[in-house]
Parts: sequence; C-alpha cells; structure tokens
Amino acid sequence: MANELNSLDIQEILSLLPHRYPMLLVDRVLDFTPGKSLHAIKNVTINEPIFTGHFPNQPIFPGVLILEAMAQATGLLGFKTVENRSENELYLFAAIDNARFKQPVLPGDTMHLHVEFVKERRNIWKFAAEAKVDGKVVCNAEIMCARREF
Repeated sequence: MANELNSLDIQEILSLLPHRYPMLLVDRVLDFTPGKSLHAIKNVTINEPIFTGHFPNQPIFPGVLILEAMAQATGLLGFKTVENRSENELYLFAAIDNARFKQPVLPGDTMHLHVEFVKERRNIWKFAAEAKVDGKVVCNAEIMCARREF
C-alpha cells in the first residue's frame, strides 16, 4: 500500500509537469523517496489516440512513449528532490542509453514505472529506469535529464 505522504495524485503531477493530454504519461505516483527513487503508474487504454495508427489491427503502445513515461517519472523525482525550486524550472530529456524492450505493452496494461537516482553533475541528472507490466520488465534504460531554468 502506498504511503499517502509519499504519493502524488494527478493534480500534483499536473502542478509539477508541463505535459498535458495526450502527452502526460504518468497517472499516479505510488511512492517516492526524494533523492533516491520513485514508483509511478501509467494506465494504458484503448482510447488513447496513438492506437488509431499504432497499429490499427494489433494495438501496441509505442516504445518511444514508454521511454517518455519513464522520463516523466524521472522529472517528477527531480522536482520532489530539489527544495526551493524555481517556478521556471524544467527537467529536459537529455539522453538515453542502453534502452531495451523486452515485451510489448498493450491496451489494458498498467505500466509500473520505477526510477532510481544515480548521480548529478553540472545540472545533468542520471537515472536508472524500468517499466514493468504484471511484474515483468517490459523496458529498461539509463535516462539523463538536464535541469534548466527558463
């Protein structure tokens, strides 16, 4: 069971991330520890516009969107880690290394997004990220985000 003090509902997610439908890919944060890790979920539904073209007779959630969901989870961890952050601050997707896709994500799946802080150097943050469905890894990668103020 998630600890309410270390979880985020959709309203708080919307207050932290600039993304909106259809690009907001985190539905809820179940747990997080600032500076360490975060566990979020993305509910994949057949109603998502991507499924009209990917693929019409065999809907598969695109790998690039799995990576984007993991990147959004890293941004949330970054925002919850930094105290006294600026209102004009963003975490931008800077790099991805060693991405591996293990199995497809389908409508009806709930992706569990697990991200762990690895290190920070000159406002570039590195994270280990993993997406799971039904306890099985569907994707993992190393994600770098750049902390920037606009």
